[in-house]
Amino acid sequence: MQLHSRFFGRGIAALLCASLLVSACGEKKAGGEQRSADFARLHAFPSTYSVTQSRPVLIQGATLLTGTGEQLENTDLLLKGGKIAQIGQDLKAPKDAQVVDGKGKWVTPGIIDVHSHLGDYPAPSIESSQDGNEMTSPNTAQVWAEHSVWTQDPQFPLALAGGVTTLQILPGSANLFGGRSVTLKNVPGRSVQDMKFPGAPYGLKMACGENPKRVYGSKGTSPSTRMGNVAGYRNAWIEASNYKKKWEEYAKKGGDEPERDLGLETLAGVLNGDILVHNHCYRGEEMAVMMDIAKEFDFQISTFHHAVEAYKVADLLAENNVCAAMWADWWGFKHEAFDMTEANIAIVDQAKACAMIHSDSGVGVQHLNEEVAKAMTAGQRAGFDIQPKDAVVWMTSNPAKALGIDAQTGSLEKGKMADVVVWSGNPFSVYTHVDQVFIDGELMYDRFDKKRQPRSDFELGILDAEGERL
Repeated sequence: MQLHSRFFGRGIAALLCASLLVSACGEKKAGGEQRSADFARLHAFPSTYSVTQSRPVLIQGATLLTGTGEQLENTDLLLKGGKIAQIGQDLKAPKDAQVVDGKGKWVTPGIIDVHSHLGDYPAPSIESSQDGNEMTSPNTAQVWAEHSVWTQDPQFPLALAGGVTTLQILPGSANLFGGRSVTLKNVPGRSVQDMKFPGAPYGLKMACGENPKRVYGSKGTSPSTRMGNVAGYRNAWIEASNYKKKWEEYAKKGGDEPERDLGLETLAGVLNGDILVHNHCYRGEEMAVMMDIAKEFDFQISTFHHAVEAYKVADLLAENNVCAAMWADWWGFKHEAFDMTEANIAIVDQAKACAMIHSDSGVGVQHLNEEVAKAMTAGQRAGFDIQPKDAVVWMTSNPAKALGIDAQTGSLEKGKMADVVVWSGNPFSVYTHVDQVFIDGELMYDRFDKKRQPRSDFELGILDAEGERL
């Protein structure tokens, strides 16, 4: 489902239809089939994101890592109307275009971090602003991460300076079902809706392993074991299946409208294929169990996060079309994170599964290119032929796939969003800096221009009536 906020101006009747079952307003699919219930509720808090490219941009003579497996030398890239307009050599600059000398520089798609808590766990890290974990029940599918996002978090512009153009903000991992995630464009916004990636599907954060059983076992409640975790998932999916069936019956036959339940609505959205599952899971055998649960209840897992033992089940990930979001070398901080290899990402990638880097860190998000470089080097040491053109997908196109936005962004291809990073050199060198970051073709960060180095209002401090800092 690819919706944009501009599609919501179709009149009061259309809005009323969107707020209930579409079928309740008498609309049908081609062939007369009734439409299903709207469990995703994309309209409830619609994206108001808007960035207009002030003028075309021509980047000349750079080395392009396209995110599609190509490395193009001495190549031009034209950004126009917020999109990638042309890729080639000796392109002509449109009138009034900004021309960037790309000689000696490298260009990649914008980095996408699929696992971030920015805004929900903002800086400064004080108790009153820690809003990422609703640790009140093993199942809090009813909460939405976007409703905790503090848009003034000063970590957003720091991530931008590291080349991050898109982030998924997830609830924490205390619960079996932590709630909905939200995908954001890394731009300043007064409200979270000003940052929401238009049309991006919601995600459901799930967690297996130590966290839920520790949090609730310590309270003397269930789950307190891994088998308790699994029983909790299955009971919830049974309840969600019944809820979905009830609404489908209403869509088909009418009658009294069923009572809404926010938590079951999110789970039913997963069963309906409209909400993507992002599963915190470390151990290989637990990932296998979670894939079996997905088969039992007929839903798809998008991505296992952290996935320290993904290399043990890389073939299963490929067979089941499940991605793995991993660190380059974080390990050993708890038992389930102990049995790791630095070649984890490379092994998953070589098995033809969807592998990627992620941060889960306000610091790590600032240098994900270096994390990819470490993972690439580890893969090369393990005997795999992995080059920059291959490894760049771990921070661009594969994360876009995991978030369901790969048709719009994640690679340098004509017609895609002009989310682009210009690097001073090879992005996988520790000596390289981000020079410029474009989001939808607009220059949002420039290392050489302080006016293009955004800071949140929080960082500006208190201003007096004349605008002077106190």
